[in-house]
Amino acid sequence: MLRKLMTLPAGRRAKWAVIAVWIALLVPAGMLAGRLGEVEDNDNSAWLPADAESTEVAERAADFLPADTVPAIVVYERDGGVTDADLAKAAADAAAFALLDGVEGEPQGPFTSEDGEAIQIVVPVHKGKEGWDGLGAIVDDMTGAAAGGPEGLDFYVTGPAGNASDSIKAFSGSGALTAITALVVVGILLLTYRSPVLPILPLLTAGGALVGSEAVIYLLAKHAGLVVNNQTSFILTVLVFGAATDYALLLISRYREELRRHEDRHEAMAEALHRSSPALVASAATVAIGLMLLMFAALKSTQGMGPACAIGIIVGLLAMTTLMPALLVACGRWVFWPARPRFGTAESAKPGVWTRIGAAVAKRPRIVWIGTALILGAMAIGLVQLKADGLAARDQFTGEPQSVTGEAVLAAHFPAGAGDPVLVLADAVDTAAITASLSEVDGIAAVAEPVVNGSEALILAELEDAPTGDGALAAVERAREAVGPDALVGGSTAVLLDTQAAAERDSLVIIPIVLATVFLILALLLRALVAPLLLIATVVLSFGAALGVSALVFEHVFGFAGAEASFPLLVFVFLVALGVDYNIFLVARVRELAPTLGTKRAALEGLSATGGVITSAGLVLAGTFAAMGSLPLVFAVELGFAVAFGVLLDTLVVRSVLVTALTLDTGRWMWWPSRLFRDRGPVAPEPDREPVAAAR
Repeated sequence: MLRKLMTLPAGRRAKWAVIAVWIALLVPAGMLAGRLGEVEDNDNSAWLPADAESTEVAERAADFLPADTVPAIVVYERDGGVTDADLAKAAADAAAFALLDGVEGEPQGPFTSEDGEAIQIVVPVHKGKEGWDGLGAIVDDMTGAAAGGPEGLDFYVTGPAGNASDSIKAFSGSGALTAITALVVVGILLLTYRSPVLPILPLLTAGGALVGSEAVIYLLAKHAGLVVNNQTSFILTVLVFGAATDYALLLISRYREELRRHEDRHEAMAEALHRSSPALVASAATVAIGLMLLMFAALKSTQGMGPACAIGIIVGLLAMTTLMPALLVACGRWVFWPARPRFGTAESAKPGVWTRIGAAVAKRPRIVWIGTALILGAMAIGLVQLKADGLAARDQFTGEPQSVTGEAVLAAHFPAGAGDPVLVLADAVDTAAITASLSEVDGIAAVAEPVVNGSEALILAELEDAPTGDGALAAVERAREAVGPDALVGGSTAVLLDTQAAAERDSLVIIPIVLATVFLILALLLRALVAPLLLIATVVLSFGAALGVSALVFEHVFGFAGAEASFPLLVFVFLVALGVDYNIFLVARVRELAPTLGTKRAALEGLSATGGVITSAGLVLAGTFAAMGSLPLVFAVELGFAVAFGVLLDTLVVRSVLVTALTLDTGRWMWWPSRLFRDRGPVAPEPDREPVAAAR
């Protein structure tokens, strides 16, 4: 019954029903997917756990400050000093800003700096119904209203609203990211199959999977409280295209094999689905469950990313095991043109590259795996260079948008924290003592008079350093120590500090859970304990090597200041889940062959049979993640590079060399304590003999 259900898309009539069902589902899904941006929450404070100190301050400060209001800091600069005409222009701009939609209350200023070279205006803007995404339009309106100033007077919008506006514009390139990702997939598929028609089917199916995923995520965010943001959206795009295309590659590879053995293409697809589906389901389940474990995160943005990406994996698997085979069978053998697989023909008997690699590894497997492990360990030493303690606003972009330039100008002429104060909530009776304590804190430039509302008071403290810089973060830590349990310290700088703390906690909690869960999945799949332990060890070693090399590249090649606090955890989850994914494809084939060939011979045959397709799959996934480098955001470039490099390392070195060498050296002990271990099976041939299977 299960086999019949799995092979349903290969039916002569059922294939048309499957295609019709997908078309019927994708029409409404397309409309829902287009509304995903409406439910994204890009407010940093909304990502924090409810018990974070800055979260509580944000909720309680609403009684003192206008709700959903953030400052846009406008700064003017002229070398040699501002003129009276410059001051008049700034005053006229302030009056114009007050009339704009989205500006809440009267702008403060203009204020001239002590050195006379800059002017500052603080404009309170309301996020409105669109939340942080709406700030981009408001900042554009302010820029338009201030156009046409005196020659030589520079103008910038910075502060929280300016930073948000530039971030929104950076994320607006997600449409280009989708196009680049699709081109990468098509290019690799063309190189793999050398067919101008075949790549269209995986591309269409992956696109349908992305639309379906976004529709489901929209519904969950709208009605079930799932937190998603711009980061989740662009990661989902590359993950669905990459993973879904990987599944297509593996299915197509098996289908081509069966087309040579079966005259009827429906029978060939039924057998291909029967043979490949267990490994596909197991690998997708491993990735999806690994991603779902991110729900244990305290950081809500990480919480939401886990199930959202898991949905993408599940929908991608469903599309590639239902819609994709139905399309392939409907098209027939001609879709492989010009290299159509013909019934009764055999693959080339000429040993392929993976056959030769396997034969080389088989000569001295122990030396090979020890040497490979040492090299990977040496690469992991670069981890000491990784600075994953968050990025200041000026370091979040690969270029230099106006908010970053404006922040530098502001810091050069004014107290850098002006316009974005620290918020301190205290009992009204304690305000004098709290104010005195804050005034003594190193890094606090000034403390304003308390605002009292009943029994509670709000105190605003101005920072000496830029609100997103290391100095400001340290000052907030000192402020919390100074006021002790008698007051709560919040504001945008405190939000960043609490975000870092939550991300560090998430890494400590989630990484062991992911490792334990993946081990259990592998143990159940392989019905063994030794093989899962070895596979987990190789993937962790690969992760360390990839992150170590990435850290060196970020600092010495790209010149980045550091990485977000959540960066190591996300790289770990993606690389461990996806690395185990490829190992499942290889080891599942080895286990399938081991009862008749013996483990050592099966290891060489498995590498020969899966080497080509897994390499193509790795190139696709690495290419899609590398496409993230098209976004002008340091986080996107770093995550894309680290995952792409890690996938290539795992595909080309860990899976092909390290895992194969370990399997050859371990032999039947790989399957301990399963029945396959106890059944010695046939005597394996000499390990340096070439396997008979040709490379796929």
